[in-house]
Amino acid sequence: MSEQTQERQAPPHRRVVVAGAGMAGVQTAVALREQGFAGPVTLIGAEPHQPYDRPPLSKAVLLGKAEGSAFDVDFEALGIELRLGREVLGVRVGDHELDTAEGPVPYDVLVLATGAEPVRLPQAQGVPGVHLLRTLDDAERLRPVLVRQHDVVVVGAGWIGAEFATAAREAGCAVTVVEAADRPLAGALPAEVAARMASWYADAGAVLRTHARVSRVEPGEVVLDDGTRLTAGAVVVGIGARPATGWLAGSGIALGTHGEVVADDGLRTSAPDVYAVGDCASFPSRRYGERLLVHHWDNALQGPRTVAANIIGEEPAVYDPVPYFWSEQFGRFVQYAGHHAGADTTLWRGDPSGPSWSVCWLRGGRLVALLAVGRPRDLAQGRRLIEAGTPMNPDLLADASKPLKAATA
Repeated sequence: MSEQTQERQAPPHRRVVVAGAGMAGVQTAVALREQGFAGPVTLIGAEPHQPYDRPPLSKAVLLGKAEGSAFDVDFEALGIELRLGREVLGVRVGDHELDTAEGPVPYDVLVLATGAEPVRLPQAQGVPGVHLLRTLDDAERLRPVLVRQHDVVVVGAGWIGAEFATAAREAGCAVTVVEAADRPLAGALPAEVAARMASWYADAGAVLRTHARVSRVEPGEVVLDDGTRLTAGAVVVGIGARPATGWLAGSGIALGTHGEVVADDGLRTSAPDVYAVGDCASFPSRRYGERLLVHHWDNALQGPRTVAANIIGEEPAVYDPVPYFWSEQFGRFVQYAGHHAGADTTLWRGDPSGPSWSVCWLRGGRLVALLAVGRPRDLAQGRRLIEAGTPMNPDLLADASKPLKAATA
């Protein structure tokens, strides 16, 4: 038997351990089975709950319209071993062992899928009534806040802050959002685009205070650095997330400038037999010519297929997606595809003061990113054009009456 044939036949007998039972971890385990991997697969999650999807937490679960969002996966039928309520503590790559609170777990292949964790507000540590919104338990703790219609202060006008403010207003709460920057979504979108979204808060009956920094949080109040005191029956902190990789300290696995696991274009880490996928990992994008760290659901859905293919090893798989995400806020459906950094041209489609419009970013005459507000067709067509690298006609592209697919050069 040739060495090449042995390599193809060996992978199905290896033990794959996946650290993290969120979207990226679950989809990695499922993708392995879908692609024919027959070896043992163990999925380890820190939370005791059956693995669940996160986007509904800020919508249906938070508003009490759903009790949970467990994945519709029959793990037993797929032969996937679940070990839940088990925190990972470290990894010894030389020994091929994952350390957990319940003892070591040996692996032949390890997949890091521990996701991201919310950034905490130092001024609010230990103060009662301060909440994060990342886990199912977080959402369940926040439900009574909305039911009782507390006055709510949201710290941070990013995606999660806007989504929570939307749900709180729907529940009848008085909502004030404080943002240190001069506009919402300051870290995500260019100023001229994000500024168009500031009026959405007032339209929904929420108060948005920009240039507002939190000095301290007291029981029932948020104190800003200008001395303003805001009544707060509850405080929700949404000031960003960072890769949940602190447990990898001393492992020898290379981490990037944001604390993320540095993966290659096949989502392999610097350690042998260790992969990383989802919010905890960055990857090099040939399409955009830079390393990307993407904290969005679609990345956690798509990346596992590449990981599974490379674990099985029949044909090398490269991960170079067009990033995509969506957000539902203040009655608007916002979608984004691509990566606008490095664009040399910005074009608007439609009136940004109206209910539906899009922004297109081009580089060298080709579409590299698109933001669509209430224009799902723009998004769908734009995403395909970005993937194809199709040259565009800027004049046709700016004409909102014409479909994007008709705006090619």
